[in-house]
Order: sequence, then structure tokens, then C-alpha cells
Amino acid sequence: MRVLLVVLDSVGIGALPDADQYGDAGSNTLGHTARTVGQLKLPVLEKLGLANILDVSGLKAQDEPLGCYGRMAEAAQGKDTITGHWELAGVIVSEPFRTYPRGFPAGLIEQFTRRIGRGILGNVAASGTEIIARLGKEHMETGKPIVYTSADSVFQIAAHEEVIPLAELYAICQTARELLHGEYKVARVIARPFIGVPGAFQRTANRRDFALEPEGQTVLDALAQNGREVVGIGKIHDIFSGRGIARSYKTRSNQHGIEILLDVTERGEGDLVFTNLVDFDMLYGHRNDAPGYARALEEADRGLGRVMAAMGNDDVLIVTADHGCDPTFPGTDHTREYVPLLVYGERIKRGVNLGTRQTFADVAAAVAEMLAVEYKCPGTSFWHEVKA
Repeated sequence: MRVLLVVLDSVGIGALPDADQYGDAGSNTLGHTARTVGQLKLPVLEKLGLANILDVSGLKAQDEPLGCYGRMAEAAQGKDTITGHWELAGVIVSEPFRTYPRGFPAGLIEQFTRRIGRGILGNVAASGTEIIARLGKEHMETGKPIVYTSADSVFQIAAHEEVIPLAELYAICQTARELLHGEYKVARVIARPFIGVPGAFQRTANRRDFALEPEGQTVLDALAQNGREVVGIGKIHDIFSGRGIARSYKTRSNQHGIEILLDVTERGEGDLVFTNLVDFDMLYGHRNDAPGYARALEEADRGLGRVMAAMGNDDVLIVTADHGCDPTFPGTDHTREYVPLLVYGERIKRGVNLGTRQTFADVAAAVAEMLAVEYKCPGTSFWHEVKA
């Protein structure tokens, strides 16, 4: 058996009961996106049972869905990439990562600049494209990297590739990673290289994430220790600091990620193929672009159809998400939402309602059971509910 686990990054399906504590009451990434554009055309996800989980403009609930369907609540506090992915892999974050909406403390910045031998620009919460447009020219003139953050637990460092070469930018990020623990516990340091000239800067595909290592054993660790091969597609390697991952493929876009997933599926690679499709979040959710979000969903839907056609008899597809990022909601931050759970394969029953799962870790428990690896985590496997 092989599991294809696909994370539609930020495709939430409605506010969690505690969303008001995060300022996210009433959020619904998928539902509001569909309503804003009039209706979505997602025939593949529709047939799997997506509209059996929630009402989506343009989609119909199926009398006999091809897959099993449900939704999952996030047990950990937070609504960020690391928290969501770690929980999908069986580790519930013990305490929220630190965020710095007003910029990082002076003491931390002093240590950072002393160690890298450069001053910095920025140190504010900002959109990446906006801050590069605003400070890129000064950065090119001074050589000072641009430091910024968001509502997420991130320390982002932007630099022009002709001013600070990639190798040096990555080394600067590694220095930040070494400082951002304990009282400054930040989930990710992100290198944000760009090119171009003032007025026409463009971020490149050479982004790199430097994440904390998971707090406990993930299902990826357990699989690796038992001789199973985990393949990561997209930013999966960075999210887990490479732990438990035998092979990794970087992606330039959702479409590129789908193409890699399709190739890996056809070649029969891996026991667990763990894919993140990030464009929903990065390009559209954070930029309040509901039409763009809708186009990305429809593109991914077509891609998933191709992947399903390439699956072997022993392959199982799990489609889910890691949090929400409602493009119609005030602000540009992630939103605290339920995520979908869709399970499909020749060895999977059709039309089983998996209900509301209390933690994303149910995925890790199910993956371990499907692949016959002993692994204990806070999740409850749904394998016995879906196996034919």
C-alpha cells in the first residue's frame, strides 16, 4: 500500500468553535471564495464528497461519493503552517509559537546584526511584496537585509540575489534560526530572495524555510525507522527540517507540484508521498484575491483528477489542509478553521461519513496503520472505517 497525502495549503472550510479568540469568527475560506466568485467548478473534489462536508456555491452533495469525507479540528493552539503540518504528522504543538506583530525586540535584533556583521532594514509586520517594493532600493544601496514578519510565527529575511548571494542569505537565515528559540521561539525563518530593479522587483523560487524540528516523533520518523520511504513535495522537507524524509522535490507553483506528484505516482515512488500545494495561501489568501484563489482551486482540482487516474490499486489518496486563509476576510492573516478530509482509493469504501475529527493527528494514526507501522500519537485512526 502507498499513501498520497495532499495538503491544499490554507483551504479551510469554516470557523472553529474557538475562532473568536483569534479574531476569526465567521471565517470560511472555501465557502466565501465560492460565494465571492459566484460558483466554483470542482468536479473531482465534488465527486469525492467535498460538498457533503459543507455547502459550496456551485457544488452539489453526492448521493454516492467516490470517497470518504469529513472535517478535522485543530487540537493545538494556533493557525500556522508548522502547527498544522506537525499535527497532521502526529505531533500536537505544546504551546503556541511566538509572534511579533510590532516587530522583533531590540535585544534580539542587536544580537542578530552583530553576528551577521550588517545592519537591517524594516523590522515590521508587512506583506512581502509590499516591503520589498518599499525598501528594496535602500537595500540595494546599503546592503542591509530586509527583516519583516506577519501574524504568523515567522522571521523573514529578504535580499536581492545580486546584493546578498543566496549562499550568504541562507547563512544569515541559519544565524537567525540559532537565535530564535527559548524566549524567542519562532516557528520558521524564511529566506525571501528577489531580483529586478526598483519598481519592478520580483521574488524568486529560491525561497528556503528554516523550521524548528518537531517537538516529538512524527509518523514520518516512525516510517523511516521501519524502512518505509517518505517522499516530500513542495515545502514539506523544510517544515520538518528534513526529518524522516528520504527524498524531496522543490516546487515552483501548484501546477509544478501536481506534475511532480503525477510523475512520482506513475513511477511508484515512496510509501508515503507528502505534498504541499502552497499557492492558495501564498499568492491569493494573503493577498485577499478571491478570484485568484478560485482559479487555483479549479487548477488543483483538474490536477487531482489526473493523479487519481494514475493511481495503482494499492494507492490511497488523502486530501486535506493545514489551516484557513479566507481571502474575503479583513486583514491578510491565516484564519482558524476546520479543514476537509477526503479519502479515496480502490481499497477504500465509498461514501463513508467520517464526521468531525477532534485532531489533525488522526491522519498520522491512519497513515501508520495503513502502512503497517507501529506508531503512537494523540490521533485516532480512521482506517478501520474506510477500508473496503
